Amino acid sequence: MKRLVLKVGSHILTEQNRLARKRMMNLCRFISDLKEFYQVILVSSGAVAAGYSKLKLDKSKVANRQALAAMGQPYLMSVYQKKLSTFDIKIAQVLLTAENFDSRKATAHAKNAIDSLLENGVLPIINENDTTATSELVFGDNDQLSASVSHYFDADLLVILSDIDGYYDKDPRIFKDAKIRNIVNKIQKEELEVPISPNHLFATGGIVTKLKAGDFLLKRDKKMFMASGFDLTDVRSFLLNNKQIGGTIFEK
Repeated sequence: MKRLVLKVGSHILTEQNRLARKRMMNLCRFISDLKEFYQVILVSSGAVAAGYSKLKLDKSKVANRQALAAMGQPYLMSVYQKKLSTFDIKIAQVLLTAENFDSRKATAHAKNAIDSLLENGVLPIINENDTTATSELVFGDNDQLSASVSHYFDADLLVILSDIDGYYDKDPRIFKDAKIRNIVNKIQKEELEVPISPNHLFATGGIVTKLKAGDFLLKRDKKMFMASGFDLTDVRSFLLNNKQIGGTIFEK
């Protein structure tokens, strides 16, 4: 059975300063369908946004974002647990930082835990440990974490569900003639140097962080697929029907 990493960002999981429960249920239903054919690892953002729904702190301060993450992570997991139990899916929380991939020993320990969970039909839900990972909160995001998870935990494919339905040849918000790139074999250096411009209140990245994730995997002969997380039609077709009707596949 192939191994799949599914990454979902804050923009998909939240709306109007609260968790988007209907979209989360659609995601959980999709995961249930995927588990018939894949071993699934979920990388989920949303802890800070979930915390903010409980306590309105100034998110411009790193300490407050860390506090919100600490509050929001258990709340986020409780919502996942309730919704996934509808499909008889057990979950496990796994909080990682870059340090977990700094040494072969640390990576092996983390991979062994993930392997054991998957072998027993449990869905690992991974997030950056936002409470202590200051650099992640300020500069990074879960796109690059999910790329590391895909590589080091031997996944066959990373799927990023985003607020955009694929990678365009130019910004579709500005240019009406922008066209989606269905297949990307190589990412140019200048594409990785565009200033990060998150589109959402709780997002910490943008298209560039997704391209960095894709570049990381392409250089290691891995694949990545990016599609809309609002409408799951394209990703369902790609993963369950083996037909690409939308989205962008990054592969050599």
